[in-house]
Amino acid sequence: MASPATVELSRWQFAITAVFHMTFPALTVGLSILLAVVYTAYLRTRNPLYLQMFRFWRKIFAVGFGLGVVAGTVMTFEFGLNWGSYAHAVGPILGVTIGMEVITAFFLEAGFIGIMLYGEGRVRPRTMAFASWMVAFGTLLSTTWILSANSWMQDPAGYTEVAGQFQARDWWQVLFNPAFSYRFPHMLLAVLISAAWFVGAIAAWYLVRQRSLPFARRTLSLALGVLAVLMPVQLYAGDETAGFMGQHQPAKLEAFEGNWKTDNNGYNLVVVPDPGKGKDNLRIEIPHLGAVIGKDLTGQAHVPGLLRTPPDQRPNMWSAFYGFRAMYFTALTMFAMAFAGLVLRLRGRLFTARRFHRLMVWMAPAGLVAITGGWITAETGRQPWVVYGRIRTSDAVSHLSTAEAALSLAGFVTVYAVLVAVWVRYIVRTVKAGPEAIHG
Repeated sequence: MASPATVELSRWQFAITAVFHMTFPALTVGLSILLAVVYTAYLRTRNPLYLQMFRFWRKIFAVGFGLGVVAGTVMTFEFGLNWGSYAHAVGPILGVTIGMEVITAFFLEAGFIGIMLYGEGRVRPRTMAFASWMVAFGTLLSTTWILSANSWMQDPAGYTEVAGQFQARDWWQVLFNPAFSYRFPHMLLAVLISAAWFVGAIAAWYLVRQRSLPFARRTLSLALGVLAVLMPVQLYAGDETAGFMGQHQPAKLEAFEGNWKTDNNGYNLVVVPDPGKGKDNLRIEIPHLGAVIGKDLTGQAHVPGLLRTPPDQRPNMWSAFYGFRAMYFTALTMFAMAFAGLVLRLRGRLFTARRFHRLMVWMAPAGLVAITGGWITAETGRQPWVVYGRIRTSDAVSHLSTAEAALSLAGFVTVYAVLVAVWVRYIVRTVKAGPEAIHG
């Protein structure tokens, strides 16, 4: 078994690489659909404004897509290098699932992305539109397979264990395990909302600067329209996911509610937990709200506490509690902003409300913050298990020395920090340059 220090370093390394990788699909899945929609609109209307939108967002999509593919490939190698015991145990299950992503999603994207990026003027517009939709379909397929694999780790189903390995007994149950039906729509909505929010924030920046106004107005309208439809659906999907998780992973629910004893009906806004003593040193709560959120309208039901779970099976309350609140309160703020945008639209002030535009610019990363918070909640909340109820994280790490784990972690942090800086700089330069002029 690896040393506790090696386990901790390996966990940090995977967390950092996963967050880095997740940032790009969070934007590119939604951007790919936006590109397909606006090019189809151009094909039908021949309005040059849609072509201007397609060319501008294509630049940001292309770089994010490339970085996302590279980051995902790194994680695949990491399974074998840092998590060898885990890879040996789940290889017959997750190797096939990830292989399906490569065969279906990557092949589809690789086959058509060249046409979408470089085919304009070389192929017919209908072919451009078809290629754009195929790339969008590929990103959706990729999301499907990755969520299927991750959901199986959260709620393993359809398998038998043979000589320390998981082998599929029923592939339908493996791929479409019970957690998948809740987590897939929740995550898909999250990436679409993140992309719409990011696009809307950049459009708001142009409105603040009074530049490229037709482009900015059409883009902001499209983004806020998507948000107005998807945000209420996402709040419902998130609540359903939390309800499912409370039944299948009760310790996670207990951790992100922030209670130790089952004697509180309030909703905790701030806690300072002391895991060693099994109590909160500080707790700021709204009385009765926790019970109401738990669907007890009398406000009297007690919210489950973490002391109900044996000590060796408890997740870290700090990360689960604050990860959930980062996701939840950021999502509520985005919902309020989307509603405000709808009201401004109905009053005919959407394109002149300067304070609203500035606030949107400042909140440009809100979608990514919400997704990262949700991921922290989901992944740290199921600890100490890497495959829930079956393999502990401490048993899944490769037999590396602490020095080797520390060296690889330092290398990834350095490389990824440089890549993030370059990526942000590219986006800033692209946005400052603005969409190219279209004459039609």
